[in-house]
Amino acid sequence: MASVGREAAAQWERGGGARGLGFSGRWERRGARGGRCRYSPCSATMASSGEETSGGSPDRAGSGTEPPSPEPAAACAAQLDSAEDFEVLEEDEDDLSELPPLEDVGRARGPLREDAQSSEQGPGEAAEDPQEWLDVLGSGLLKKKTLVPGQGVESRPRKGQEVTVRLRATLEDGNVVEENPSLTFTLGDCDVLQALDLCVQLMEMGETALIMSDAKYCYGAQGRSPDIPPNAALTLEVELLEARDAPDLELLSGKEKIGLANRKRERGNFYYQQADYVLAINSYDIALKVISSSSKVDFTPDEEAELLDVKVKCLNNLAASQLKLDHYEAALKSCNLVLEHQPGNIKALFRKGKVLAQQGEYREAIPILKAALKLEPSNKTIHAELSKLVKKHADQKTVETEMYRKMLGNPSTGSAPVKCKDKLTWSIPWKWLFGATAIALGGVALSVVIAARN
Repeated sequence: MASVGREAAAQWERGGGARGLGFSGRWERRGARGGRCRYSPCSATMASSGEETSGGSPDRAGSGTEPPSPEPAAACAAQLDSAEDFEVLEEDEDDLSELPPLEDVGRARGPLREDAQSSEQGPGEAAEDPQEWLDVLGSGLLKKKTLVPGQGVESRPRKGQEVTVRLRATLEDGNVVEENPSLTFTLGDCDVLQALDLCVQLMEMGETALIMSDAKYCYGAQGRSPDIPPNAALTLEVELLEARDAPDLELLSGKEKIGLANRKRERGNFYYQQADYVLAINSYDIALKVISSSSKVDFTPDEEAELLDVKVKCLNNLAASQLKLDHYEAALKSCNLVLEHQPGNIKALFRKGKVLAQQGEYREAIPILKAALKLEPSNKTIHAELSKLVKKHADQKTVETEMYRKMLGNPSTGSAPVKCKDKLTWSIPWKWLFGATAIALGGVALSVVIAARN
């Protein structure tokens, strides 16, 4: 073993003495990374000869108790002489004490640190999983993400229940446009923004969620002056605080029923102004159901009159929405219901006239509009509509007259004199013929009489 050690030392001296040490360190790192040669036998030899090793292969650490055989040492020395397994270091690279330890030597690779992960993501990139967002409608226009989990699927509210939420609404630029710590509404009645009404049905009790909504499910193309511009998308932060069954309509007092019906009607007016006539009809229908529901509580005459007034307003607005959607039969029915309670209601008369006009019933529409104009002579809208209907009715009569002529085989007025002329030319010869015959018969009779006298 001593001879092997001396031979190895001689090889090191021929390699440059101190440079050989640097050479050995470099070869050790290349061996650890690339595994071109096994440095462990040499290290074991050096350790056995009393020299301190600078490092070795991790799988051989602590295994230098057995003396190595001469063959590995000779092979190692031969590899030191080979110029293709290493490169000579420069003078300023002899000191390797400042080099960082190799990550894959002596310890297993662990998970990346949080700061390393954040640096790999890059500035401005959010570390969020796209699967966290729920595409509520499948169109990408309404998405929901849970921030704080709730109490389970069983705790989700049901349609028709009254829910209370904490709401914070912001624009895309971060400006807060609405903040309500306790907003209460009936779920499924469209009493609030569609985005909120749809997503709260998917929330659990105690859950806090983030909702990203397109303007279509918020304030639409009109916006909300002055804080929400047209076509503005909103981000809603919602926390579901409470859900309870809605109150029994039969047990509501007169004031409570009037207030509830008015809230539904006003929501319908909001949708009408947003040109969302379908949702407007929905809100007016709900208000009418509240008013028409039976009650176990006695109302005062004033409350009865106020309920009737709210009902008439809802029916009139319902007819206007139905007319916008060209639902003429439904609009006519709504107008007739108003006129049953108030025969002189100008709005109902005007809309009924318009519905009949749209159906082409000008003969029936004109008297109704005249009755409305008689009740309010200064109404320019009724004047304009009536003038338009009178002209259309005149045009309709002309078309009907022409149609009847064609049906009777008299396609045009210009052909009538021709027929009379033809008839006249045929009647003149017949008159002359009858006259000549009468004269001839008279002459014969006169001749017979004269001959008899003679």
